[in-house]
Amino acid sequence: MGTLKVLLVDDHGPLRKALFEGLEATRDVLVLGEAATGREAVMRALELDMDVILMDVQLRDPQEGRRALSGVGAAVAIRRERPRMPVVFYSIQDDDEYYREFRASGILTHYAYVRKSNYLLPSMLVPLLRDAVSGRSLVDPEIEDRVQEVRDLDEQSPRALLEPNELRVAELMAQGMTNEQIATRLNLHDKRAVSRTNGRIYAAWGLSENAVDDKVARARATLIYMLNRMVMWDEEGVALVQDRRGEWVPLYKEEY
Repeated sequence: MGTLKVLLVDDHGPLRKALFEGLEATRDVLVLGEAATGREAVMRALELDMDVILMDVQLRDPQEGRRALSGVGAAVAIRRERPRMPVVFYSIQDDDEYYREFRASGILTHYAYVRKSNYLLPSMLVPLLRDAVSGRSLVDPEIEDRVQEVRDLDEQSPRALLEPNELRVAELMAQGMTNEQIATRLNLHDKRAVSRTNGRIYAAWGLSENAVDDKVARARATLIYMLNRMVMWDEEGVALVQDRRGEWVPLYKEEY
């Protein structure tokens, strides 16, 4: 295989420059273009005739803010136009949302997903780029473990037990809205529908039996929604969650 034509995508200017210089110094890579955001990456990928993309997973975009495309989102958009375009993702972030997005992306081949700390030198990236072009795939073992943790967490997610309308009510409840305010926000004709939905949420999360009144159930439902972990309360009102061994342990450690 000859020289690899690469699109380099990273939102950190100095690091992108260092990668550019380091990759080209290997004499195995020609950096055809650069991009600093997911949106730019999609545009450049449709303009250039590259072999593979080297892309950071976290891509900040001041103009898009929280709506900014991540590296994974950009890769999905690019592959709509250029099917199975080889991509090597690298990341320093340990954020569940990126692992969740990657798992949901449906990317099956022609990729690698690695930690920056494990592939510091440009010469270490070249074999990953070649493998991606050849159709092979690699997930860094550390990342694979974290993706599995996220998968396990999602399978136990309390939110997954709710229907979409119930989940929306739980979200607004967690924002501190009253039933009346929730009904107004959702444009409900019968404001009692929120109370009935609350009851469904409490039942799904096991709060109907151990919460002494609606205020307590509401507070506990908010905690479960925010943590996205199932929580149970003992007779003394101590909040318990399951640890990695499946044992129920106190959510908050008391300090004396």
